[in-house]
Amino acid sequence: MISGKVQGVWFRKHTQETATSLELTGWVRNELDGNVQTEFQGEYQNCIKMLKWLESGSPLSSVSDLKIEQLESRVSEASFQILV
Repeated sequence: MISGKVQGVWFRKHTQETATSLELTGWVRNELDGNVQTEFQGEYQNCIKMLKWLESGSPLSSVSDLKIEQLESRVSEASFQILV
């Protein structure tokens, strides 16, 4: 879960672009409480790079908290998608 100023700042689009460039699959979505949630999978080093990117986020965002949970591999998307 990503908290802070993360909605209305192109956070999901930049997340998708970053994940795609790292060859990760998964999704990102806005939550009703103003946070953003994402799940992704791919090569370990690329997942670490994605986590580092999420710490700062898109150029207009301000990430105040990042909660990370490692899950069993369950993302079934063939690409990285923005969910509505």
